[in-house]
Amino acid sequence: MSAHEVPLEGGVANRGLVVRVGNTVRRPHRTTGPATHALLRHLEDCGFDGAPRFLGIDRSGREVLTYLPGDVATPPYPAWALTDDALRSVAQLLRRYHQAVATFDPSPHRWPASPPAPYAGSLVDHNDPNLDNVVFRHHRAVAFIDFDLASPGSATWDVAGAARLWSPLMADGDIRDSRHGRSLSRFKTFVDSYGPDELDPERLVDAVLLNHDWLYDVVRVGAEQGNRGFIDHWRQAAQRVDRTRHWYTTNRRTLIEALLP
Repeated sequence: MSAHEVPLEGGVANRGLVVRVGNTVRRPHRTTGPATHALLRHLEDCGFDGAPRFLGIDRSGREVLTYLPGDVATPPYPAWALTDDALRSVAQLLRRYHQAVATFDPSPHRWPASPPAPYAGSLVDHNDPNLDNVVFRHHRAVAFIDFDLASPGSATWDVAGAARLWSPLMADGDIRDSRHGRSLSRFKTFVDSYGPDELDPERLVDAVLLNHDWLYDVVRVGAEQGNRGFIDHWRQAAQRVDRTRHWYTTNRRTLIEALLP
């Protein structure tokens, strides 16, 4: 790493490999990178300002993206990132992203694994809208970063994933910050802020469980393949994954009722 390369915090799969160089970000290039590049070009062409711009490949073979100034929530999460106002802004940003990507044709490109049926489709989801993949300014979400897992899916799938991570949807015993005891109310706040008229509560709640399993399968497989970031993350999360899955299945009806008027 040269002296002018500043490591960026966050991330799991590319931990320690994403750096800032001036007003650009350098990231490892992937075999499915051309699909992501086409997606980012589309977002730029349609005027969506909530994603980085793809600038090309550098001499080291890394992707070059624009650096988006702002704040990113990494553990221990700052208080401003856990407020309901921040939560609403993430949901509204996700809605804007889905509106922008609705006119993008993903069919010519090779993508990472898509969500399972019945949530697969032609709308390219971000698929990993975790806290450290959202850029904030003045405590409001303004952009998504890290589109490595983006692939054709559906709005319901992406909302389920974002709401699961940001509420967060898990047993209270595993929530050790100001969101403790508020996951269900925050779930409704997120969905209402996105626009509940287009989302069926039962279908959305069922997507939450599948999204949990799907994303942690990505982590587990990555760990089995020797990725150090995935190994460390799986060691920390494995037992909680089982507890959370049980919580979903036990509380399915409660989660649905939390979304009802």
